[in-house]
Amino acid sequence: MLAQLARRLPFYYGWVVVAVVFVTMAVGVNARTAFSLLFPPILDEFGWERATTAGAFSFGFLISAFLSPLLGRLMDARGPRLITLIGIVTVAAGMLLATLAREPWHFYATLGVLVGAGSVCLGYSCQALFLPAWFERRRGLAMSIAFSGVGVGSIVMLPLMQRLIEGSGWRTACTALGLFAFCALVPLALLLHRRPQDIGLLPDGDEVPAAGATVAAKRSNVIDEAWAATDWTLSRAMRTARFWWLALGYFCGLFIWYAVQVHQTKYLVEVGFDRTQAALALGVVSLAGVPGQIALGQLSDRIGREIVWTIGALGFALCYLALLGLEHHPSPWLMWFMVVVQGALGYGITSVFGAVPAEIFEGKHYGSIFGTLMFAAISGGAVGPFVAGAVHDATGSYAIAWWICVGMTLLSIVAIWQASPGKVRAVAGRV
Repeated sequence: MLAQLARRLPFYYGWVVVAVVFVTMAVGVNARTAFSLLFPPILDEFGWERATTAGAFSFGFLISAFLSPLLGRLMDARGPRLITLIGIVTVAAGMLLATLAREPWHFYATLGVLVGAGSVCLGYSCQALFLPAWFERRRGLAMSIAFSGVGVGSIVMLPLMQRLIEGSGWRTACTALGLFAFCALVPLALLLHRRPQDIGLLPDGDEVPAAGATVAAKRSNVIDEAWAATDWTLSRAMRTARFWWLALGYFCGLFIWYAVQVHQTKYLVEVGFDRTQAALALGVVSLAGVPGQIALGQLSDRIGREIVWTIGALGFALCYLALLGLEHHPSPWLMWFMVVVQGALGYGITSVFGAVPAEIFEGKHYGSIFGTLMFAAISGGAVGPFVAGAVHDATGSYAIAWWICVGMTLLSIVAIWQASPGKVRAVAGRV
């Protein structure tokens, strides 16, 4: 029935997929982000060192990194539906079992391994494996809308999580989120398909020509014909400099993203803001990210992916400079500046996160290639929070950690320009 409806309304089914991804990421990614809100009450209850506690988040990210190449192969073989269902069950189980935790390793196993590994099946890694196949001309716009679900979910979910934590405790908040994730996402996962061709459609909602009809020639966006004609396998890709530049850029990108995301709430409380303000700031980052992601995603379809990545990375650089300033001048205006540039600019990286490697290594083995690149990316997301926590434990301050992150933003920019997806395929605005 769904396939028949899709054939009658071919244009809209691609946007149905975008809507499903939007909701899936709103819940799935924020289940992992919620660790930032759970972090302070867990520290208060158990009194462990920050590096030890934040290590649960990092350990889960590290496990996710090792799973990413397998995720890519599974996507090539079975498609997004199975992966999404696995992720839903795993995230829900991790949240529910975390309520029984009493030792550090309990949190490493639940909020770390189960929630971390499950959310990677629901987040950027999984969705960026198949969503680019549904769009070509509107790829940046479609992916930015889908990925902005993370921001909308943060606006709704994180304040509710904080209220539950303050009113009923962090265990009640974990239980509520686990049950909601399972009940809301399982029906939506059944709507997913890997490619529009799997149900007789074409990318961008283009009409499928009738039998015997002639098809107008499609203007090619390929610039490097030899590169685009190559049948890119994982082994071939790994023998190119572009692959390793991408790996470096993605490692740095998630390093700077999650270092601030995990430690921001605790840091703002320490420099003088109350916990409600700190939790609100985390939600407003995502609020600012929604229009920023969509605008930058659409802009990337016009001016290129490298420029938009640069804008996003510079947003994170400004964010870290503002955090450095807040230690000495905890002004509300400086805090909101930090929030806005982090969300409106920094989160714009996600709008091109899937498009950059898709335009370089597009092909039937793309899942394996992107999954391996995500190993590098998620490793950065795992290392960032741990390094920031360890630096604080050693020095009593986040200052050195924030300067390290500024350097990582600049390194990520250099890496993406060296990979240069725009030299392989032009975006629609440059064709």
